Amino acid sequence: MSASRSHKIAVVGGDGIGPEVTAEALKVLDVISSKHDLSFETVTYPFGTDHWLATGGEQGGELFPDSAFAEVEGMDAVLLGAIGDPRAPIGLVEHGVIMRMRLGLDLFVNLRPVKLYDPRLCPLKDKTTADIDMVFVRENTEDAYTAQPSFENKGTPDEVASQPMRYTRKGTERVMRYAFDLCRKRNKSNTLLMIDKANAVRAQDLWTRTFEEVGAEYDDIKRDHAYIDAACMWMLKNPEWFDVAVTTNLFGDIITDIGAMLQGGLGIAASGNIHPGRLSLFEPIHGSAPKYKGKNVANPVAAIMAVAMMLDHLDYGHVSAEIETAVSTLLQNGTIKSLSAGVQSTSEIGDLVANAVAS
Repeated sequence: MSASRSHKIAVVGGDGIGPEVTAEALKVLDVISSKHDLSFETVTYPFGTDHWLATGGEQGGELFPDSAFAEVEGMDAVLLGAIGDPRAPIGLVEHGVIMRMRLGLDLFVNLRPVKLYDPRLCPLKDKTTADIDMVFVRENTEDAYTAQPSFENKGTPDEVASQPMRYTRKGTERVMRYAFDLCRKRNKSNTLLMIDKANAVRAQDLWTRTFEEVGAEYDDIKRDHAYIDAACMWMLKNPEWFDVAVTTNLFGDIITDIGAMLQGGLGIAASGNIHPGRLSLFEPIHGSAPKYKGKNVANPVAAIMAVAMMLDHLDYGHVSAEIETAVSTLLQNGTIKSLSAGVQSTSEIGDLVANAVAS
């Protein structure tokens, strides 16, 4: 994309520490944009639990109105802080904000890089930065997450609750093609691992067959397979085996948290909710941590890395790499002392990264 183009970014700080870490991520974006003569216009939206409560809460509070959603649809990217607050019913705000964007914008890829920048951050012994460098492609619009739950005899000893794992050929095939293409682009081991549980969840036979059929078109990419339980075990035993993995929505949600811990914890992990070539959403994968709200103690590195992913999606890969290099250097030389909350202030870490990318 041309550097002269102005990109419009929707910013949803959300709940808890979300607005604070997002502010530091935008600080880094402002600095690196000036350095490279890029133009970004940000439009901030208030959606989250505070807004829902302020507009009526359970008596009709606003989550993500159609008018605002229509505006967001015309933008180039969304930067999200965090959603979740115990003052709202479980899942209400998450579904009203995050799931509305994932489904309404058809963001069918959840992209999770897992990369270790400093060996001291990894809980596994004797693992180096070369050992932990992988990417997970999680299907993002199907599975149990988007099925409607049902309850029979609710509140009784005979209660039955169900929420089906539902997959389509189109949804499965398109996320697998994305994963094969990504594996080819990375050109690391050129091996794509497909993770399912088709031996027990027989509906996932669709994943097994689709993987083989699509894979036949990628003769330069080796295909590997693991059941989810074995894949979790191998993640801890031999993370160096992993290059690119593709998996279902539910399993991807679980195994990528293992990946986050391998790279240092939720404080460094970012993700992209992507529709290739279209408006996509980027966020840290950590929660909203309401107990730290307003205290300037949350680590903003994951939100900063989300900005790096956003820049890469917008075809500014060289600019994205500068942010990644700055964060890596600051971690390795101890300038960023820890990824834990409270060791350094939110604003201090934001300043450190902003100053590093400016130089």
